[in-house]
Amino acid sequence: MHPDLKLAGASPSLDMPHHLRAHEWCQYREGVTINTSQSSNGSDKAVERSGKKMKGRKSDAEASLVVTYVESGLPNKVSVPTSIPPNTRVTLKFLDNGGTSDLENTALSAMAVAPTTPREEAGYYWGYSVRSASSISALLTECPFDGGYDLTFGTSERGMPITTLTQSLSDISLVPDFHHMLIVFGGVAGLEVAVKHDEELAAMGVSEPKDLFDYWVNLCPGQGSRTIRTEEAIWLGLMGLREVVVRRGKS
Repeated sequence: MHPDLKLAGASPSLDMPHHLRAHEWCQYREGVTINTSQSSNGSDKAVERSGKKMKGRKSDAEASLVVTYVESGLPNKVSVPTSIPPNTRVTLKFLDNGGTSDLENTALSAMAVAPTTPREEAGYYWGYSVRSASSISALLTECPFDGGYDLTFGTSERGMPITTLTQSLSDISLVPDFHHMLIVFGGVAGLEVAVKHDEELAAMGVSEPKDLFDYWVNLCPGQGSRTIRTEEAIWLGLMGLREVVVRRGKS
């Protein structure tokens, strides 16, 4: 076991769509491609070339028939009709949408799809991805979406109370429609320190973090304590802005 996973069992369980139990069925599932030494009975291979044995040279179709086996937490390995290197994490979409009641004795086939497919096609929450940014300006300018973020929130105890923005439907209606929202949380010293040490922003004459965002909000007015941990602020921000996402977000 990798050292990073040593204490994983002590973490709270994640009962989410992409953390399925062995007996649960979903058309989508996460898995890891396996190699020969990882197969359950020693006879399976992670990648097999199959086709009828024929005299002479195989046809191009037969030669190109490749199967990769994936461990996805189900009783049996899942076959994918393409070649994928071992130990690769993949998102699977099963060909049988209806599922089966006998997972123990059913050979399952699936396609490898983009990690965003479960969310885009079926509306499932399917986890998150991580992007590293070298500075707060890079966080904004290196946006992976075409056109960048069209709605941004900076968080600070010096911002306007979030309830001012979300306490009524009429207030929420003033927020523009958006496709990609960004919420930025600061560390213990706040976003001000990140802006102060950003050379690109300094060259542009930007010294106030509130000038970088569409909205500068306080997630917990009257918080009492001097600071709020970032992991606590994330929950507050996601809950506080939920109605904005539901009512103004566009798919």
